[in-house]
Amino acid sequence: MDLVLKNCKLVDEIYSYYIGIENGKIKTISKSPIKGDETIDIENNILSSGFIDPHVHFRDPGFIEKETFKTGSMAAANGGFTTIFDMPNTKPETNTYKNFKNKLKIAKNKSVVDFGLHSGMNDLDEIRKIAELKPISFKMFMDTHSNQEIEKNFKNISSLNKESNTNYKLSLHCENKKIIEENTNSFIEKEVSAIDHSHIRNTNSEVNSVNQSLNLSEKYNVPIHICHLSTNKALKAIKRKDLVSTEVTPHHLLLTNEAFNEHGTMTKTNPPLRPVGENLSISQLKDIDIIGTDHAPHTIEDKNKGVLNSLSGIPGLETAIPLLLTQVNKGKVDLKTVLERFSNNPAKVFNLKNKGKIAIGYDADFTVLDIKKEGKINLDNLYTKAKYSPFEGMEYKGIAIMTILRGEVVMDSGEVYSTQGEYVS
Repeated sequence: MDLVLKNCKLVDEIYSYYIGIENGKIKTISKSPIKGDETIDIENNILSSGFIDPHVHFRDPGFIEKETFKTGSMAAANGGFTTIFDMPNTKPETNTYKNFKNKLKIAKNKSVVDFGLHSGMNDLDEIRKIAELKPISFKMFMDTHSNQEIEKNFKNISSLNKESNTNYKLSLHCENKKIIEENTNSFIEKEVSAIDHSHIRNTNSEVNSVNQSLNLSEKYNVPIHICHLSTNKALKAIKRKDLVSTEVTPHHLLLTNEAFNEHGTMTKTNPPLRPVGENLSISQLKDIDIIGTDHAPHTIEDKNKGVLNSLSGIPGLETAIPLLLTQVNKGKVDLKTVLERFSNNPAKVFNLKNKGKIAIGYDADFTVLDIKKEGKINLDNLYTKAKYSPFEGMEYKGIAIMTILRGEVVMDSGEVYSTQGEYVS
């Protein structure tokens, strides 16, 4: 073996295990000692298959003052993630063959973890070309499209899938453009406070958009992934699971719109944090497929432009795991549920054949968790360029202490090393 991991504690297993790794793949899983060129003692901490974040914004190209593929991927490694999927709203937008290929080159040169890319929307001819580069999905921001444009995008993905015998998903930001515009106009002449962002982009906006996407998914037989669900009403609307997958962020699980009163526009995100009673809770995580961070960094200046003009987005790659493990330690959710939504389920939903499982032949991607380690979230210790978080100073119990990518240590006790991430598709 190139590498042996010893004293590995696997979730729901009584015994400690030895994992043998060869050429970046899992070669052996044993209760008995095995030999290798190098051995790492996991010290009976939890060993999970590598965490996968399907929803990040690395801002590269176009907004590298906010984040780059280098800094973002280092934040991912530090947070315990071995694979990330980047969103297309960069500058230029990743919605042409040329722009997609350019971002792919940037990511290959900079990323220290494995990565996939979501494509933006375009006409059918351009979508066909982009499909040659194998995007993870096609992403539509429904809050920027008319109903006619939304249906056309569904129709185009349906045509692509039929023509090429593929099964591309539409990943969806579900908020209704018309409702948001009407609400914005009603607030624009008023003196608004930060919490009003949650009223402008209200629960009805999301529920309306989710229902629209469900109907169009059925009509055109297009699988959809609903990003960052924020309200229990939207979750309850989802019935047919074979065509639909769902995602939630830690901030939508753990905060309500009352956080605006303490953190102001630093808490501004789309969809917004919801009022008590309309929000999702940690107890509903079992009904949601994936935890995605929606890591969306901005500069402090971007976050301080007033309620209506401050940009929306919360960084989350390096806070997600300690936040969720703290909930495990509080007895709010079980560890297996969390691990599945960080690793196994994203691999299944996005059809990553060699990831998401500790099994022979799979990529040797691992996240090592010390579920008893305590501390406070400290922005000075983070690799992201975004130096703000509503979770700053929060006490946690449980954190990722090592990240291993295809048999190579990429993070150890908060120190990130320069490895070479690969494109997954």
